[in-house]
Amino acid sequence: YAFISQLEPAEKQRISPEMASKFGVATVWDEKMSGGEKTRFKLAASLDGDSLMIFADEPTSNIDLEGIELLEKRLAEYQGALVLIAHDRSFLDQLCTKIIEVEHGKVTQYSGNYSAYSEQKAKARERAQLEYDQYVREKKRLERVAVEIKEKGKSIKRPPKRMGNSEARLHKMGGQKAKASLDRAVKNVEARLEHLQVQEKPKQQASIKLEIAETKQLYSKVIIEGHNLHKSFGDQVILKEAEFIIENGAKVALIGSNGCGKSTLLKMIINQEKGIKVAPGAAIGYFSQDLSILDESLTILENVMAESIFQETYVRTFLSRLLFKREEVFKPVRVLSGGERVKVSLAKMLLKDINLLVLDEPTNYLDLNSLDVLEGVLRSYNRTLLFVSHDRRLISAVANRIMTIEKQK
Repeated sequence: YAFISQLEPAEKQRISPEMASKFGVATVWDEKMSGGEKTRFKLAASLDGDSLMIFADEPTSNIDLEGIELLEKRLAEYQGALVLIAHDRSFLDQLCTKIIEVEHGKVTQYSGNYSAYSEQKAKARERAQLEYDQYVREKKRLERVAVEIKEKGKSIKRPPKRMGNSEARLHKMGGQKAKASLDRAVKNVEARLEHLQVQEKPKQQASIKLEIAETKQLYSKVIIEGHNLHKSFGDQVILKEAEFIIENGAKVALIGSNGCGKSTLLKMIINQEKGIKVAPGAAIGYFSQDLSILDESLTILENVMAESIFQETYVRTFLSRLLFKREEVFKPVRVLSGGERVKVSLAKMLLKDINLLVLDEPTNYLDLNSLDVLEGVLRSYNRTLLFVSHDRRLISAVANRIMTIEKQK
């Protein structure tokens, strides 16, 4: 088998010219390769041999849209078994025929791709909740019946003191028969309770809740524009005579190949460099993929409160919706996982005074449930949005405009 890891170097240091050509990489491994080039090389190396199985850990990370489509094509052609760990929902839909889920210490297998899994999972949750609710109702009903029968037994009267002996014996016998009948009924009900199939309460999956507060609206027709833009780093020209306009209310996905200058352009906008014009009154909320807005020496709460326009009570409520509850808000940022850092960065950005969102790869490190939540929030956002993403489903669901960087323009 072959294993493609994001962190480990390639197992093979050299690949065939044919495979290198197919994946657009050099024939020899080089640590100076970009993240996308390294992933392409590893996949080319895994397909260059006679592996019967490929294990791939987040193979779409750091790869542009063209590269992801190339990966899909090559993996779809692969005749062996493929085991993927990925957060790219479209990628999983295109390649997977089975989904294995690890949740609450249990492993469950679903047939079909990611969309089929999502549908089956939702139905299974509904069914489990229905069965549990029915179990609880029936248990309570039987317990109530048992109590009512016992109360009837207590109400059976003893013979009056003035009653004759023969009459008292007849009365006692009738009471005993009634009491015995009620006791049998109680035992029957208790037996039904004992044999009632216990249904465990479905565990609620922890999921984030994200919202963007209403802020002052911009009324300018054009929110961001760039004219005759030039940008280079040494001899490397990134942008040359580039032009663009982003109108009010547009949700723009900025796409392009690895290294074309997408993140550079966003930073130029943030810094309002020469040739960039931003509408008066615009307050930009900027999410950087390097998560540089976080101070690792501070806690979660201290980071968010540093620039928040809201009081601490609201901030802590907001953080709890991102699953940072109670004392967890006092964790230092340096101990957080990548996904947790993304959520803290989003919180810090969204709790500032903003009316224009600029996001650079906001889905990095997020789990699939959090991806769905973020997608829903951005879809319903009613202000101007500019974002860079390689998540095709996010782009398709959110963007109403596409802006590309090609040939330095």
